[in-house]
Amino acid sequence: MDELEFLRGRVYGADHDDAGPRQGRTYVELVAGPLDGLFLDVTDWPDQARAQDVALHTEIGRYGSGGRALYSLRAVDRRRFDWREDIP
Repeated sequence: MDELEFLRGRVYGADHDDAGPRQGRTYVELVAGPLDGLFLDVTDWPDQARAQDVALHTEIGRYGSGGRALYSLRAVDRRRFDWREDIP
């Protein structure tokens, strides 16, 4: 299993011991880019925050350690954030 396969189905930012989705929480799926397949917990996010771009730290993107991946809410499916680009 490679690193990308290992990350699928896990929650972004969660501890490795407790990395799966939890009942009663709200998640969006990250689509494409370096975080493809991860879930992002948006339970406490107001609707206007979900409508804005989000820059998530990642070490496996174009800029390596310290880089971020930019994701945006998908207009037709509010359960998914689409990758836009990697940023420093």
